[in-house]
Amino acid sequence: MPKVSVRGTEMPASPIRRLVPLANAAAEKGIKVYRLNIGQPDVPTPQAAFEALKNIDRKVLEYSPSDGLLSLRKKLLEYYKRFNIDVDLDDIIVTTGGSEAVLFAFMACLDPGDEIIVPEPAYANYMAFAISAGAKIVTIPSSIDNGFELPPVEDFEKLITPKTKGILICNPNNPTGYLYTMKEMLQIRDLVKKYDLFLFSDEVYRKFCYTGAPYISAFHLPGVEEQVVLIDSVSKRYNECGIRIGALITKHKELKKNIMKFCQARLSPPLLGQLVAEASIDTPAEYMLETYNEYVERRKFLIDQLNKIPGCYSPIPMGAFYTLVRLPVDDADKFCRWCLEEFSYDGATIFMAPASGFYTTPGMGQNEVRMAYVLNKEELGKAIKVLQEALKAYPGRVI
Repeated sequence: MPKVSVRGTEMPASPIRRLVPLANAAAEKGIKVYRLNIGQPDVPTPQAAFEALKNIDRKVLEYSPSDGLLSLRKKLLEYYKRFNIDVDLDDIIVTTGGSEAVLFAFMACLDPGDEIIVPEPAYANYMAFAISAGAKIVTIPSSIDNGFELPPVEDFEKLITPKTKGILICNPNNPTGYLYTMKEMLQIRDLVKKYDLFLFSDEVYRKFCYTGAPYISAFHLPGVEEQVVLIDSVSKRYNECGIRIGALITKHKELKKNIMKFCQARLSPPLLGQLVAEASIDTPAEYMLETYNEYVERRKFLIDQLNKIPGCYSPIPMGAFYTLVRLPVDDADKFCRWCLEEFSYDGATIFMAPASGFYTTPGMGQNEVRMAYVLNKEELGKAIKVLQEALKAYPGRVI
């Protein structure tokens, strides 16, 4: 038998999706599965998106330009101006989801052996895309005990070597829901400037900031504009994950030329998705406010209920729609599998993402899970009741 690649062998399985076969098997048995493992909201997609699909007036569904439809990029430019993100039309590249934006950024910025510093826990696909580029993620741990605040800047500086090419942040953060402060962002800015690094900034969840303070983009940080590589997506803010439209924004002209080669190699982002995304940018403010308020209510409800369960703890997330939860279990990976394979309560079980998959440091996150509050409060309440009963019955409960 021919051997498969080392790269493929080293690629981590998604902590978000790897238990899907178990969840599907449970559902086939007639068990109701409360899916809190993935950021797939149940909030309806804006009506403008469906109208755009219904009213496509084309005789050919053609390739789009490799950097995306001009009309969509113009709409995105309008959108970024609303957030005082000062970029030009030529700085915007449309991608096949935010995931492709991360992958292309890494492929265009990093050589094999290069390193990127990332606070952990971190979105698991960062590790996968770094492996694809032959690069290495160097993590710096944050802790659930202080709400996953950014580690001291001195700890970042200790990790910088001649191989370090960049720092990556996700703000608001997936999986923790942490929202970086201006002080923290300026400290990162100073490091990036001092050591001439890229600042990769994943800002997919910018519409979901719950502190009331103004949103801080990496492009708001003076002096490093040409070092910023901003990652974006329409998936979460318009609840249209399936159209696979994201964006990569950079003012670094040579980098854009590099990225465009990868864009040309994959030909073009999805045409239909771009038409839907373009229409969605004009979604009424009322829709955006209703969606925001819905997540605020879900967040309060979920965190309150979780912290009432003996042995459970979740800090209050200040952004996105995820939280990491410490559970009174010996091994969260085993517990999540057990819930899907062996447990049900009142005909239902719960699907969570084991947090170990969001860490690279061995042993970290062993008793933590990520939950996405993407179900309505009634469903969330039922899911929490199932979790409560599962924790009572689990053989590996830690008292």
